[in-house]
Amino acid sequence: MTATVPEAHPAGPGTHPAGRRERKKQRTRKALVDAAFRLFAEKGFDATTVEEIADAVDVSSRTFFRYFASKEDVALTFQEEQHAAMLAALNDRPADEPIMTAVRRAVVGIAVACERGELGFSADRFECMMTLTADSDTLLAGSLEHAQKKQVLITRAIADRMGVDPAGDLRPHVVASTVIAAFHAAAEAVATGTLGYSTLSEAADAAFQLLEEGVNYPTER
Repeated sequence: MTATVPEAHPAGPGTHPAGRRERKKQRTRKALVDAAFRLFAEKGFDATTVEEIADAVDVSSRTFFRYFASKEDVALTFQEEQHAAMLAALNDRPADEPIMTAVRRAVVGIAVACERGELGFSADRFECMMTLTADSDTLLAGSLEHAQKKQVLITRAIADRMGVDPAGDLRPHVVASTVIAAFHAAAEAVATGTLGYSTLSEAADAAFQLLEEGVNYPTER
């Protein structure tokens, strides 16, 4: 009988262990995020500690910090995914669409996907994040800081659609700043409930419609 020799993996003998290590890291990271959001939902963001999140996964705080810089970083994984999805959606809009119309449809489309649980995390987690941000000044500040850091990417995406160089054209910077402000205005409207909006997609659609129509309003006398 002739023995069958296992076929060598084309990437070399170290590939399989490295793949297993990477999968283990991904599982640990996901477990930390899941545990964090369970605790955030039960206790609130401010009352939850890094130690509690680590304990829930049976790892040390030191291990936690290999994956995340802080508990704010865990919570904002959602915003990171949302931002990446929005840029991809904007890139997919028709090239001849006016810039604010394209942004409106991209942002509202992603908001709807979040509300339906279609962006890789559940609708419940999205709702939890909205509540956490409204209830925690610390997390709100982190969310605003995160958005500010991403502004350069939004500016570049808008400039590319407009066919201009952001190094010499102010317009994409103004549009990007306006996009961030409009999104947070919509989120605040939902959080406070004072304007009658019940969902982020509804409030965002209204906010960006105002921008499409123009905000150079006459003074009412």
